Amino acid sequence: MRARPSRWSRPPRVLEAPSYLQAFVLSGVVTVLVTRAYLQATGYPQLGGGGLHIAHVLWGGLLMTAGLGVALVYLGSAARILGAILGGMGFGLFIDEVGKFVTAGTNYFYAPAASIIYVAFALLVVISQALRGRTRLSGPERTANALYTVVGGLTTGLSARRRAAVLRLIRGCGPEVEEAVARLLDAVPRREPPAPRLWQRWLIRARRAAIWVTTHRWVVSLVVLYVVGEPFVVVLRIVLDAISGELPDQQEWGAVLGVSVSALITAVLSIRGALLLPSDQVRAFRLFKLALLVDLLFGQIFSFTVNQFSAVFALAVDLFLLAVVTAEHRRLCRRERPSR
Repeated sequence: MRARPSRWSRPPRVLEAPSYLQAFVLSGVVTVLVTRAYLQATGYPQLGGGGLHIAHVLWGGLLMTAGLGVALVYLGSAARILGAILGGMGFGLFIDEVGKFVTAGTNYFYAPAASIIYVAFALLVVISQALRGRTRLSGPERTANALYTVVGGLTTGLSARRRAAVLRLIRGCGPEVEEAVARLLDAVPRREPPAPRLWQRWLIRARRAAIWVTTHRWVVSLVVLYVVGEPFVVVLRIVLDAISGELPDQQEWGAVLGVSVSALITAVLSIRGALLLPSDQVRAFRLFKLALLVDLLFGQIFSFTVNQFSAVFALAVDLFLLAVVTAEHRRLCRRERPSR
């Protein structure tokens, strides 16, 4: 006899949840950067008059509501993606004004606001990466995701690739389930894959270029030199600025101290990794990766407080370094695995 489902059982998880979170985060980050750039370029105009000021946090609330409404009203992955993008844009407009809500004087230019914004998005990235590749769905959950895909294709049709993905999901769920889903697939219209759009071609080229960059030895060597030397440059610059009295923001000494501590930890990890390079490259690159993660998840928080949104460039550099180091670490692990 089949087990009776529990009344308080957990709802089935969505297989594509990391992709939806990624769309949410990317749209939110772009919205914050575009909003800050626009306001700075236009002299921070105010919408309203006669004592009224319509803050863009209100537009953020409307966009989040619209995104939630799309996800609640419509079925299918396309609706989920659109809802995630609208919700991310709304969240970006909302979190951009966090300085007004954590200060008594509603100070939009509150220095730690940039760090708060960074922490919010960093946590979302950590959550999405934790879900990606680690979400092991049960049989009923895989069946639910397969049916969700089938339902989403009733009006638009399903391509051969999506049909194969549905069949892979239900594999091992039992002959009854496999037969029932296969019959449903037969009732769904077939759709030819669309021709590649211009942006998709550029995306493919960008991916190939990224693979080319991360697999060249001279690039890896330069990245290692940068990872080892950059923390010392940061500490030395802070010391010299402190001695000369030219520290950019002397009111945020706590944040400057945080940047210094992060740089010292990163320096210790990177030096240890450099010493291990001749004997154990896998451990060495694991330490390089850990050093970059310390800077991304700890040091950049204080860097955004000190440097505000000019720290975005340093963040982009760190992400590039992390991509190169991660790719090299995976390559070394694959090379060692057959010999074990």
